[in-house]
Amino acid sequence: MGSKCKSVKTLSYSFLLRLSEQQQSLHGVSSFIEPLLTNQQWRRFYCSRPLSKIRDPKIFRSFNLSSRYRSHSHSFSSFSSNSSSSKFGFVGWYLGKLESHPLTTKGISSSLIYVAADLTSQMITLPPSGSIDSIRTLRMAVYGMLILGPSQHYWFNFLSRILPKRDALTTLKKIFMGQAIYGPLTTTIFFSYNAALQGETTGEIVARLKRDLLPTMGRNLVYWPICDFITFKFIPVHLQPLVNSSFAYVWTIYLTYKASLSKVSSS
Repeated sequence: MGSKCKSVKTLSYSFLLRLSEQQQSLHGVSSFIEPLLTNQQWRRFYCSRPLSKIRDPKIFRSFNLSSRYRSHSHSFSSFSSNSSSSKFGFVGWYLGKLESHPLTTKGISSSLIYVAADLTSQMITLPPSGSIDSIRTLRMAVYGMLILGPSQHYWFNFLSRILPKRDALTTLKKIFMGQAIYGPLTTTIFFSYNAALQGETTGEIVARLKRDLLPTMGRNLVYWPICDFITFKFIPVHLQPLVNSSFAYVWTIYLTYKASLSKVSSS
């Protein structure tokens, strides 16, 4: 009888281990397996049966494990979730937000980077008696939130669909498309947006673009191809807008400086 019950306990332990594989990890499983294995109900239920029948999976369905397993499963899931959150901290939280709310998360991230870049630009160029232009900083925050962040989301997803590979040739194609399409478009929108909010007329905006756009795109060719190569070659697509915005910190210091220059006469 003793050896038979020992075999029953071994088989039961194996069964419960297989059952627990539905969880993300086996850590902590023993905390709810052991009480079940030592319960007298197991002994009464199995010790009176031949081992050949105990091996039958149908036997397990006759024993009410479902309610116990569900309650322990729920506790274990909560434990795993809390463990993951504490393990990854802010990074885990941010990646979760990227998954659940990609547009909002990327917009906020871009907005914060633009605010930091504009404040840096103002502090660099600020005269001793000057003060921070909070309205200008607010314009940059809105641009990052409503224009750049969402546009990066759709642009990088578009490129990943039409050019899914990460080999050198595909990466160069993505860089070329960025320099030929996305870069000029977003730079034009950036200058026009800022000029319009500063009260410039359509003629003055066009004159500003003629003065600033081509020189800016020339400097763009020096800085962005290297950044784009790193982004497209090594960064997962859902993180590419964040990395792109991080590279844009330095670039935006220059852009906000150009956008703050005096308007050009339309005549």
